[in-house]
Amino acid sequence: MAQLICDDVTLGYEGKTVTEHLSFSVNAGDYLCIVGENGAGKSTLIKALLGLKSPMSGSISTGDGLKAREIGYLPQQTEVQKDFPACVREIVMSGLLNKCGLRPFYSKEQKALAEKQMERMNITSLSKRCYRELSGGQQQRVLLARALCAAEKMLLLDEPVAGLDPKVTKEMYELINKLNREDGITVIMVSHDISAAVKYASHILHISHTPLFFGTKEDYIKTDIGRTFTENTGGGVDGNA
Repeated sequence: MAQLICDDVTLGYEGKTVTEHLSFSVNAGDYLCIVGENGAGKSTLIKALLGLKSPMSGSISTGDGLKAREIGYLPQQTEVQKDFPACVREIVMSGLLNKCGLRPFYSKEQKALAEKQMERMNITSLSKRCYRELSGGQQQRVLLARALCAAEKMLLLDEPVAGLDPKVTKEMYELINKLNREDGITVIMVSHDISAAVKYASHILHISHTPLFFGTKEDYIKTDIGRTFTENTGGGVDGNA
């Protein structure tokens, strides 16, 4: 049964359509990469999947017992966010706020969960450091730990490697892949990196004004649009995909 279902959705803003006729579903354990040119509506789609933006038409629904509080979100970082004056532990624990309910404090179990996610991201030694003093890669690990505090079943990631150097980019992709493969977390990721998409993802959604493709990555690279983009970027499916 699908965790997330998008049925003939049209998205836009200020009355202007960005993309339309989007229909796809995501099952538990899938790794979906959303690709397409700038302005194709990728980030707008992520916001719609999170319920932060309403579709102009069509419907987005959840299934398989998925609840909104079980979805973690890693947005694109702004320059202001990169300069946020808080310590790493505070930022990671802020991912638990939706689970606190009316309680004005974190429970022992929630504090332990935050520690677990920092260990998972190998940032425990940075817990007292100020976020704005960290490197770009370290900041993304902090934000991923925060998203994991919120996530139990699904992660939505919007360009999680933007602005990172190649070494850190590879490390970030491997971390996300491990969360999907070993921990069974469903991943939906917006990316401009077609080669990484066909290496790590199980499914590809390629969108423009209308959807160009949705299906498995194996089927994607057999299509004209898939071949065109993977050949242009030197992408391909390797034995670790």
